[in-house]
Amino acid sequence: MNAERIINTSAASSKRRWGPRMWPYLFALPFVLTYAAFQLYPVLYSFVLSLHDWNGIGDKTYVGFKNYVQLWTNDPLFIKSLWNTLIMMAMFIPVTLILGLTLAYWTFNLTRGKRLFQTINVLPYITTPVAIGFIFSYLFDWQTGIVNLLLTKFEILEEGFYWLQDPWGSRAIIALMVIWRNLGYFMIIFMAGMTVIPQDVYEAAKVDGSTGLHTFRKITMPLLRNIIVFLVVTSVINGLQLFDEPKLLYGGWSGSAQVGGPDNTALTIIWKFVDESFGSNTRFGYASAIAYSLFLLIVLFSILSYRLTAPKEDKR
Repeated sequence: MNAERIINTSAASSKRRWGPRMWPYLFALPFVLTYAAFQLYPVLYSFVLSLHDWNGIGDKTYVGFKNYVQLWTNDPLFIKSLWNTLIMMAMFIPVTLILGLTLAYWTFNLTRGKRLFQTINVLPYITTPVAIGFIFSYLFDWQTGIVNLLLTKFEILEEGFYWLQDPWGSRAIIALMVIWRNLGYFMIIFMAGMTVIPQDVYEAAKVDGSTGLHTFRKITMPLLRNIIVFLVVTSVINGLQLFDEPKLLYGGWSGSAQVGGPDNTALTIIWKFVDESFGSNTRFGYASAIAYSLFLLIVLFSILSYRLTAPKEDKR
């Protein structure tokens, strides 16, 4: 009897002890199952798929790492898409950082109209990508574009320039689209960093005779170092995933699709991935290899950009 009583008491205490501990797991279970079904499983399956040759209909053929070897050694379009992406990133990341920081500093010191100026600059960021594609396609159209009309009216150009059919012109327009869209976001992030800088620092600098430009270089910029690192890393990640701007500029909104732009100079890695997945020559295994190669590139460039921009004490 004593043994049974001890066993029953132990079982009851065990239930009381484990009962409350199970509730957090039960509440988290729907999210974990949803994440495993719609996030984790597709990621793992896409890697398995990258080791096969499959068009989505017939049987899968295991080819090992052949897709990766072909991608990096025998696919000039992929190399060109990578090169195009890096060129456009080199165009818009430094300009957006510099202009965003300048606008943030100027807006932060405004005494009147600050909220109105912030709203005007943030509006492009919340504009739909489709509208942005329409706007810039009309602006830089050869015959009816406002840019060509102004340039010819002021006799800067004798005739309209084929902006959308020029290799470097197309890249510059895409970079301009990214800058125009993200400038307000960069400005808001920089302003958020400026609001947490103690005003005592600025007052002490003013007492020591520091001018506005000297204060900006020696106080504001060093204290915004973490914000700059964050924006550089996220810009590199988003830049390597560039797709909306070139696709909407050349992807057939007007009825005639042009994959990759003129001579594929606007082709990005993601556009190459989408074309391999859902284009005329569907290759899901090859597209999965592009996706995983892009993942490794994002990891590599993110680490590199952090190492180049982070303070020395944070690199250890």
